Amino acid sequence: MAEVKYSTRKKKLGSYPSISVVASITLALFAIGVFGALVIYSKELEKAVKETIKIQVYLKTSLTDEDRSKIEKEFTSKYFLPKKAKDPVQYVSKEAAAQQFIKETGEDFKKFLGENPLHDAYLLRISESYQSKQSLAKIKSEIEKMPGIFQVYYVENVIESINHNITQIGLALMSLVAILLLIVVLLINNTLRLALFSQRFLIRSMQLVGAKRWFIQGPFLWRASMHGLLSGVLASIFLAGLLSFATKRIIELKLIQNNDRLLLLMASLLILGALVAVISSYRAVNKYLKLSLDELY
Repeated sequence: MAEVKYSTRKKKLGSYPSISVVASITLALFAIGVFGALVIYSKELEKAVKETIKIQVYLKTSLTDEDRSKIEKEFTSKYFLPKKAKDPVQYVSKEAAAQQFIKETGEDFKKFLGENPLHDAYLLRISESYQSKQSLAKIKSEIEKMPGIFQVYYVENVIESINHNITQIGLALMSLVAILLLIVVLLINNTLRLALFSQRFLIRSMQLVGAKRWFIQGPFLWRASMHGLLSGVLASIFLAGLLSFATKRIIELKLIQNNDRLLLLMASLLILGALVAVISSYRAVNKYLKLSLDELY
């Protein structure tokens, strides 16, 4: 039995062309990482777009400052406001609105009207979970019933169009990611099967001298896990470099960059690389263990 152990070490059970295997797995993981980063950026862009959706609440002109304060306090406690958003309730006085209008159009309507016909208003940010057509209609109805409210307005068609387009883009991206993930798994699986093909006779020799199945599989699975982890690390480094280069060239990407999700993506690449490599090696070794000597040729 000591001679068997010596021979397995000499033949380096579990060894195969490491550089080509690591390179192939790294490229596959890098591809899925790039697409995963695109999904993360698209989700952050979707969040940023949805955070711009506001409804405009115009107040009656007869309200006092005390009445307005009560309305603002009631707004801040509403369930449909986003919890973590900055300034979910914004007050715009009619004087500020008039100045903005004059600045944008270059026409001072107060000169020929003799007064400012605009109303004091509040801009309310709406939580993402309440941006459906039905929810917005319900919110509008609730606010209109509040005392001191003159009118509630939002661009319904634009909001519906934004939600529809975001949903379609999200479904398309998730479908592409699922397809790419399947391709990556198959690519890694085929790469390791081809690499282990050169070891088929060594596997058979070990089996013939009485080596246990786990004894034969162990070195292959260990080596595969190390190659998978190394490939995941390399793919993460390349991905980080690509994202750093992209943010330097496109400054706006920093506004929708979520570092926590990107780090989670890179950690997932390590796990995915090791997991797929181990499973693929396990299946390949088992296949060669079951084949007859004639089938090995």
